[in-house]
Amino acid sequence: MRKIIASLFISLDGVVEEPDQWHMSYFDDEMGEAVGALMSDTMLYGRTTYDGFAEAWPQREGTDDEDAGFAKILGDARKIVVTHGEADWSWRNSEKLQGDLVGGVTELKKESGGFVSIGGSISVIRQLLAHGLLDELHLLVHPIAVRKGERLFDEGDTRIPLKLLSTKAFGSGVLHLVYGPAD
Repeated sequence: MRKIIASLFISLDGVVEEPDQWHMSYFDDEMGEAVGALMSDTMLYGRTTYDGFAEAWPQREGTDDEDAGFAKILGDARKIVVTHGEADWSWRNSEKLQGDLVGGVTELKKESGGFVSIGGSISVIRQLLAHGLLDELHLLVHPIAVRKGERLFDEGDTRIPLKLLSTKAFGSGVLHLVYGPAD
């Protein structure tokens, strides 16, 4: 059974929205290594994240850009998109998740292969947490209070108990916290 592993850049005050606006000054080799280890040959994206990535990454492949290698990894990966509508599937290896999110991910977990990675896609991560389908949640907690923006956990009545699986502190002050479902 495949694991579903999500990762997010998050501020001390829980903001996960627009990390490109606040996290880059903390990005270093340690974080690059951690992010690289979370890459998989199968990626699951929400529609908004997919559209942003499909606009930004394909043209970086095969260039002298320092991100060209990362762009190729993303391009080569199987990209499964959670969407109710149709999309421009011109980014190679892209497809729509079959069925609704819960049913589609349940079937995806039954496939053979390595883990399925989710980077970003906040609403997808929230729903998978709520349905007990997320196996690991990697939070890269940045030592900054952003003070505005969407937070990982929105208001709700249902608690989501998690257990801490591991921690690592980077020299930049970023903490890499890994959570899994509580027993």
